[in-house]
Amino acid sequence: MQNRELKFRNGKFKIMQIADTQEIPSVSPDTIKLIKAALEAEKPDLVVFTGDQIKGYSSFFLGEKGKKNVESTLKALIKPLEEYEIPFTMTFGNHDGEAALKKPEQFELYKQSPMFVYADAAASGDDATFCLSIDDKFLIYLFDTHSRAENGGYSGVHAGQIEWYRSVRDSYKAPLPSLVFQHIPTPEYFDVIKKVRRFTKGAVRAYGNHKNEFYTLDPYNSGLRDFMKESPAAPFENIGQVDAFLEKGEVLGLYVGHDHINSFVSNYKGIDLGYTQGAGFNVYGPGLDRGVRIFNIEESGRYETKTVTFGELCGKKVENKAKFALYTYAPTSVSQVTTAVKEIAIVAGAAAGIAGIIKLIRKKR
Repeated sequence: MQNRELKFRNGKFKIMQIADTQEIPSVSPDTIKLIKAALEAEKPDLVVFTGDQIKGYSSFFLGEKGKKNVESTLKALIKPLEEYEIPFTMTFGNHDGEAALKKPEQFELYKQSPMFVYADAAASGDDATFCLSIDDKFLIYLFDTHSRAENGGYSGVHAGQIEWYRSVRDSYKAPLPSLVFQHIPTPEYFDVIKKVRRFTKGAVRAYGNHKNEFYTLDPYNSGLRDFMKESPAAPFENIGQVDAFLEKGEVLGLYVGHDHINSFVSNYKGIDLGYTQGAGFNVYGPGLDRGVRIFNIEESGRYETKTVTFGELCGKKVENKAKFALYTYAPTSVSQVTTAVKEIAIVAGAAAGIAGIIKLIRKKR
């Protein structure tokens, strides 16, 4: 059962997606500045947080003090929504559950806000996996994609969640147009980008199942404002989530976060697969292109989407220039650092070998 009604106004409904704030107790004023500016400019009917609201692995969130820090951080993030009286909903990312205050307890904190919108999730098996209805004419699915998989890589959804989705979809006389929001992308995200040679301009190195392959956006399946600056960090195993969405064709788009410096929308067999860039300033991100994604939904079942960025809304001034520079250019993962170190070692070894050969040749002379 949904705790709060969502309705079209003059045949329209606007959603704002906020991805990867990954905040700490000293919440960045620039993160809040971005959220407030976007709320004022766009006036959404609903805000959707798609996971990693907090940097759960941080020492700030360990122990009993850490539990209180989770509460204060989450309250700071949702305070602008309460001030503007804008309803919001959420799901979890892979880092939220790493804090001392676990996800069920965090979900109870969200429920304390009068602006939080959620539905009974008992059938799905996860607090943060549920479906919201807009006037019984359009559905919004939220999926908890969990954390790490047993076989390595990221988990994604579980089989039971896919069956839950089918049961909700089929409970309506006819499938309703829908959008899906979750944190971690699906393996199909690799099917909508372009595999290229290593030194192609803009190429990014992939990991996991696509280790040592290189990709760029497909210019024929992406927009002019789109960018991809890191590899999709998708589960190694494909358990058929997108295939389920394609069964009856009512899911218009799947939108994720997780990879903070990606922002694009590409089509896969009729469903849009979209990324929204990170919004947080206390974690790595795409510089002044940190932003949010806007969805303009029509009662007829159509939708359009765009992003709005910090640079567009707030200008170039940031509160902590040193931290901003660090998080703009820092490596995105441990594997990226490891790969870079290995490549440097290989280059250094090759250089040493060449120097030795030159030295030997000179001696012979």
